[in-house]
Amino acid sequence: MAEKVSLLSFWPSMFCARARIALEEKGLSYEYREEDLPNKTPLIMEMNPIHKKIPILIHNGKPVCESLIIVEYIDDVWSDRAQLLPSDPYEKAQARFWADFIDKKVYGAGGKITWHRYKHEAAEGKEELIENLKTFGSFSIEAECPKLIAWGRRCSQRESVSKCLAEPNKMVDVVVRFRRMFGLK
Repeated sequence: MAEKVSLLSFWPSMFCARARIALEEKGLSYEYREEDLPNKTPLIMEMNPIHKKIPILIHNGKPVCESLIIVEYIDDVWSDRAQLLPSDPYEKAQARFWADFIDKKVYGAGGKITWHRYKHEAAEGKEELIENLKTFGSFSIEAECPKLIAWGRRCSQRESVSKCLAEPNKMVDVVVRFRRMFGLK
């Protein structure tokens, strides 16, 4: 029986991009299913009844949810292909730690900037984001975090990454549309 792999996704989501990049890095064939996130489909509700969110990897009819778990699953199932995570347990733990840091601290602060109701919330988010980025070095990202900038550039030069990232103008449009939808100015 041939393996069937599908990804329920939403193009603006960094979490969905993470799952897509993992699939692309492994060179896997998969069905990409763009979802209308504000109007959750019955498939989302069936495959992720607890959180009701994406990304959802469906492998031979079985769902795997949460982007970091999806990446580890992909790495484990297709271990005969290029490794995504370090094999050394300590290094793997460090990779998980920093991915979790990005999810909780950096994404959270960015969300405050994007989805604020009041200007002070955006200012707090900006301050938090800068403090979180300082964890990687002092500030002026370009001057003070050259390794982070170099890593970002190397990542964006990989076809697996560049084809999964949203175009900046398209991303701005979707943020504006969602802010209006949620009554945010």
